[in-house]
Amino acid sequence: MDMLPKRDGNHVPLSPITFLPRAASSYADRTSLIYGSTTFTWKQTYQRCCRVAAALQEMAVAKNDVVSVLSPNSPAMYELHFAVPMAGAVFNAINSRLDAAGVATIINHAQPKVLLVDYEYTGLVTEAIKALSADAPKPTLVVMDDHNMPTGARMAGAEIEYEQLVARGDPARYPPRVLEDEWDAVTLNYTSGTTAAPKGVVYSHRGSYLSTMANMIQWGLSNEAVYLWSLPMFHCNGWACTWGVAACGGVNICIRSPTAVNIYTSIATYGVTHMCVAPVLFNVLIQGRREPLPRPVQVLTGGAPPAAAVLDSIEKLGFKITHSYGMTEATGPATYCEWRQRWDALPAPERAALKARQGVSALSLAAVDVKDLNTMKSVPRDGATLGEIVIRGSGVMKGYYRNPEATEAAFRGGWFLTGDVGVVHPDGYVEIKDRSKDVIISGGENISSVEVESVLYGHPAVLEAAVVAMPHPHWGETPCAFMSLKEGVPKVKEEEVVSFCRSKMARFMVPKKVVFVDQLPRNSTGKVQKLLLRERARALVAAATNNKEQHLVIAGSSRL
Repeated sequence: MDMLPKRDGNHVPLSPITFLPRAASSYADRTSLIYGSTTFTWKQTYQRCCRVAAALQEMAVAKNDVVSVLSPNSPAMYELHFAVPMAGAVFNAINSRLDAAGVATIINHAQPKVLLVDYEYTGLVTEAIKALSADAPKPTLVVMDDHNMPTGARMAGAEIEYEQLVARGDPARYPPRVLEDEWDAVTLNYTSGTTAAPKGVVYSHRGSYLSTMANMIQWGLSNEAVYLWSLPMFHCNGWACTWGVAACGGVNICIRSPTAVNIYTSIATYGVTHMCVAPVLFNVLIQGRREPLPRPVQVLTGGAPPAAAVLDSIEKLGFKITHSYGMTEATGPATYCEWRQRWDALPAPERAALKARQGVSALSLAAVDVKDLNTMKSVPRDGATLGEIVIRGSGVMKGYYRNPEATEAAFRGGWFLTGDVGVVHPDGYVEIKDRSKDVIISGGENISSVEVESVLYGHPAVLEAAVVAMPHPHWGETPCAFMSLKEGVPKVKEEEVVSFCRSKMARFMVPKKVVFVDQLPRNSTGKVQKLLLRERARALVAAATNNKEQHLVIAGSSRL
C-alpha cells in the first residue's frame, strides 16, 4: 500500500481559494454580495476576481509578492481576498482604524508591490507614504471608488481606479496561477501591537482552508447563509468567513460602518442569519434596540470574555451567541463553546456563565491545552488551576514575517504559546482567566481581572469595566477598577461599588480603587488598552504618595 503514488486526481493542495470557482459553478446565479444598490452573483464575483488577478499579473505582481489594501467592508475588499492569491501573491488587509504612522509602519515592513486604497482613506495613505523610510520601496497605488455613488476620487501617485483594473484584466492572457504547495502563504495579517510593534502573521493556504471548514462546522455557517459583515474583513480575514460564505454559497451583506442603525436595517431588509461581533459591539446592539428580533440571528463572538450579564442581555434580543477564543496567530477562532442541549434547562445565570467559557478545540487544530510553563505539564481539569493556554495544529500561523526571533520564542515543545492564562473544566471546556500580563498578584494570591470585571458588569449602573493591577506598599499590587456608567441611571459612588463587590467575591479580590471614566481606552481593533490603564493606576498611586509626603512636611514644619 505504501507504493501507491499521489496523483493529480487524488491529491490537490488545500486552499480556501478553491471555494470560489466551486461557488461560480454550483451557485452561479445565486446572489453573492449586496452593498447598497450593488448586487453580484457568484458567477460575476468569480469573473471579477479572475480579471483582477490577471490585471495584477500584468502589473508584474509575482509569486509571494505582497499586495496590501486599506478599505472598510466593501465589494472590492471581499474580491481581493480571492483575487490576490489567484495571482500567486500574498494578501495583506491593513487595519483601517490605524493612524498614518501605524499604516506607514505596516507598509515599511510588508513592502507591498501594490497598495489599493478606498476613497475614504486616500488622505491617510498619502500622509503614510510621506512617512515611509527613505529606502522603503514605494508601492504602486490603486484607488477604489464607491460602487454606488462614485466620488471621482483621486490620489497623488495612483495610476488607476479599481473598476478600471477589473475592466483591464484579461484572464485568457493571464489565467489564475496554479497553487503547487498548500504550505505557501495566502495572507499576511498584522497583530494590533498593544504592547509592542505589530508583528506580521503569515497564514498558509492549508491552515486557512482548514480553519474555514472548522468555522462552518462548529459554528454552523450553512447552505445559503445570509452573512452580515459587522466584523471588519481586515480582522484575521474576517475570521475566515470571507472564504466560508463562498464555500456555502451564501450572501455577503457589506456595510461600511457597523452602527446600530446599519446592523438592524440590514437584518430586517435581507433576513440576516449570521454575523460575527467583537465584544465592543454588544453594547451598541443592546442600546440600539428594545424589542426582540422577529427571527434569531447566529452570532460568533471572540476577544475578551463578555460578562455573563452582557450575554444574557444580548440573547434576550434574539441573538444566539457562540463564544469563541482565538488570535491573529490562530487564523481566527481556536476554540468554540459548543452548546449542549441539556444546558437549555438551566437557569439563565448558569446558562450565561457556561456560554462565557471559551470551549473546545477548533477542528483545524490538533489540540488545545492548558499547561504549567515551568514543567510543560497539563494542569488538572478542575476549573481552578491556572496555566497558559497552548495550541498546536494546521490552523496555527506559519510564523512572523521577517521576524525569526519572535517566531522562535512563540513556540515551545511542539506548542504555540498564546500568552493567555486559563483553566480546564472537568468537561474539557477551556475558560480564559486573563492575559498572563494582566493577572494581579496580591499578597501571593492570583487574581483574575476578568473575574472581577464579570462581577462589576453585574452592577445595574455599569456600562463598561476594566480591572488592572495597582501598586500597593504591603500587598505588592491590588485591583484597580476603571468604569464607565450607563446613561439615564442614578450615579454611583466609589464606596457603593466597593460594597457591591464585597458582597460578591473574596475580600482580597475587591478593587481597592474605583475610577469613573467617560469611556475605556481601546486600540484599533476595539481591545481595551490595559497598558494605559496600568500606567494611570501607577500615576494615581504616585500622586497620592506625593500628596501624603507634602502633607507630612507641612504638618512637621508646623510643630517646629
